[in-house]
Amino acid sequence: MTAFSHLSRLSLVLFLLPLASSFAPPSFTSSFTSSSFTPASFTPASSTSALSAASDPLLVRAARGESVERPPVWMMRQAGRHIKEYRDLVAKYPTFRERSEIPEVAVEVSLQPHRNYNTDGCILFSDILTPLPGMGLTFDIEEKKGPVLRKVDSWEQVRAMRKMEPDKTAPFTGEALRTLRKEVAPGAAVLGFVGCPYTLATYLVEGGSSAAYLEIKKMMNADPALLHAMLKNLADSIAEYACYQIESGAQVIQVFDSWAGYLAPKDYDVFAAPYQKMIIDEDKKALSKAYDAYTKAFAIDGLPSLKGTKAEGATQGYSSDYDFKARTKAASIYQR
Repeated sequence: MTAFSHLSRLSLVLFLLPLASSFAPPSFTSSFTSSSFTPASFTPASSTSALSAASDPLLVRAARGESVERPPVWMMRQAGRHIKEYRDLVAKYPTFRERSEIPEVAVEVSLQPHRNYNTDGCILFSDILTPLPGMGLTFDIEEKKGPVLRKVDSWEQVRAMRKMEPDKTAPFTGEALRTLRKEVAPGAAVLGFVGCPYTLATYLVEGGSSAAYLEIKKMMNADPALLHAMLKNLADSIAEYACYQIESGAQVIQVFDSWAGYLAPKDYDVFAAPYQKMIIDEDKKALSKAYDAYTKAFAIDGLPSLKGTKAEGATQGYSSDYDFKARTKAASIYQR
């Protein structure tokens, strides 16, 4: 039994990655691990108060494991359906995908609970299924029935899955996050979120919500290699999507693996935990490149030298000329 087994009832883990406001060395915080992927300490010679981690929102500081003046409060999920403004907006935009994929509408819905209750965090109005079309998979969310998907249960379908390019297939997510960052800064944190591969796979294999998850359990036993291939494809895209949210302005990411709680511990260790770890490891590795480029640029040329370069998109969470590929290119820009 691995260290992950005790999480068989896991519904979410929470971790923190680079902050556009300070780019201070962040850490991953969850119930099963705590580690840092950036140098233990780094203070640029030209650092200013604007880059001080002390200016970060309460929720961000708490997520990093710092001592804070009080526990932060935020809505774990999105819009409160009890809010009249939300119900009024539903009448105008009746489908969930309209409300979550039209940036100005998603921003308004995201801000409603924050405005009403002055929470310490503002979470993006979206869904864990939102990245699926970017992988070549279709879905809809019916108001009374919930998620409706075309079943994925063959090697042909799994091989046809493509790696998501979020800036092309979900640009509305980036636009909404950049706007939210401007709206709530500096007092509140902006939260993004993703679903983990096993939970997403349950929707794909079952064709929607399920009470017993019989189809995915059948696949688990009859063709585990097929399920692993699906989970790997999902992990690759979700890691990319999480990076995109962070680069677009999200300061904290919630990672949901809601239906992994229905797995036996031994199955959790095989079909859920490794793919959670894959997402987190990939994001740490990818975003550490941007951090390294940032610190090197600071040491050589000073922060203003980032202006107008591709590295700017990797270090400023809501740059107007954001370049999604900046993350992977930034490390080589200053090797001159």
